[in-house]
Amino acid sequence: MFRSIDEAAKYIRDNGVEAVDFRFTDLFGVWQHITISAGEVGEETLENGLGFDGSSIRGWCEIHNSDMSFVPDVTSAFVDPFFRRKTLVFCCDIVDPITTEKYNRDPRNIAGKAVNYLKQTGIADTAYFGPEAEFFIFDDVRFDSSPQGAFYFLDSKEGTWNTGADEMPNLQYKPQFKGGYFPVPPMDSLHELRSEMVEVMEKLGIVVEAHHHEVATAGQVEIDVRFTDMLKQADIMQLYKYVVRNVAVKNNKTVTFMPKPLYGDNGSGMHCHQSLWKDGKPLFSGSGYAGLSQEALWYLGGIIKHAKAIAAFTNPTTNSYKRLVPGFEAPNKLAYSSRNRSAAIRIPIVNSPKARRVEIRFPDPTANPYLAFSVMLMAGLDGIENKIDPGQPLDKNIYDLDPVELSTIPSMPGSLEESLAALEEDHEFLLKGDVFTPDIIEIWCDYKRNNEIKPLSLRPHPMEFSMYYSY
Repeated sequence: MFRSIDEAAKYIRDNGVEAVDFRFTDLFGVWQHITISAGEVGEETLENGLGFDGSSIRGWCEIHNSDMSFVPDVTSAFVDPFFRRKTLVFCCDIVDPITTEKYNRDPRNIAGKAVNYLKQTGIADTAYFGPEAEFFIFDDVRFDSSPQGAFYFLDSKEGTWNTGADEMPNLQYKPQFKGGYFPVPPMDSLHELRSEMVEVMEKLGIVVEAHHHEVATAGQVEIDVRFTDMLKQADIMQLYKYVVRNVAVKNNKTVTFMPKPLYGDNGSGMHCHQSLWKDGKPLFSGSGYAGLSQEALWYLGGIIKHAKAIAAFTNPTTNSYKRLVPGFEAPNKLAYSSRNRSAAIRIPIVNSPKARRVEIRFPDPTANPYLAFSVMLMAGLDGIENKIDPGQPLDKNIYDLDPVELSTIPSMPGSLEESLAALEEDHEFLLKGDVFTPDIIEIWCDYKRNNEIKPLSLRPHPMEFSMYYSY
């Protein structure tokens, strides 16, 4: 929005801005903010930022070394569409107030370092990313976990389980399980809500390419944004999630990006289209398989080689691995193909060399976009630098293969614990250019084990009562 600090400060003074919101992303992908009265924000604040207690942010510094500053990136500014008072928002970088160096655990800084490393290699100067985030919209969500009981309950007026509900009247038009892909209204009851989400995004400068209902019965949808350079795209994905959640709440609905909230139906992924460019020319277009260049095939080789480690960031929750199972269009097998959507990597069919790209299909939308995009880029670059062969393409339906042939195809991890163990064994490629640091790998694995895997493993599951109560 702005090209300089002076331009931003002038806009605040001259355009009726009442408050300024400083936002940053924690290690695990949650947007945080503080709001300052506009009269307190001038050139000095925009240049040096504001201090805060970094020890209160998950996975960051200890209390004895907790002073941090968030410094706004003025080029990221937008006016918040949901606040009553006119509020200008900046995405911020986290800075050590003593050394003035960017904080190594700040996800936005990590993504920036990944882009810088790309340029330092000389391979390319731009990485374009185009994520396709899917999510669920529900009408009612309830859950609880206590020593003597646990439950969750989700409901959607679209849910096929409500065909017999007394809705006074029940007008039906409810997609069946796996029957929600592309129907027109009234079966697609969420068209107008998605259109409102798109309208808000477009007013904020996000280029939206398409939106539609997704496969699952109950409120699963997708809104696709146009590709752009990697760091900007990560900023956009944070804003994307913010918009869809707030528009949903405004309409008395709720959104979740959980990959697998519903048992027995398709889960939500975040397919990531990627390409590298140099001097304005696409590097992934060539005469190889599906029109790919040799560099693109090596990029795929890096993704496949490091996929299990990558998954610790691209599929970062215990729920992620309930999606990566056969039978629900989830790509749990590490193969690539030009048309096969059951493969982990797809090569879209395009007419223009400029549109040539690869689509990594296993990530899901619980991922922190700054980290997820960075690990995929670093893995792909490692593939190019080391000329890693991706093997032969698989232009067959993976789910129709006989067990012997299927066993020869590597799989995605089956659990978060498996992906964390892979990350601990295979992360040297992430340390290049100081993009990631060993302490980030360590804190990520420790936090996930102690705060997500362990609490879940200690609690009885309702299904266990069904299986074992009468033993």
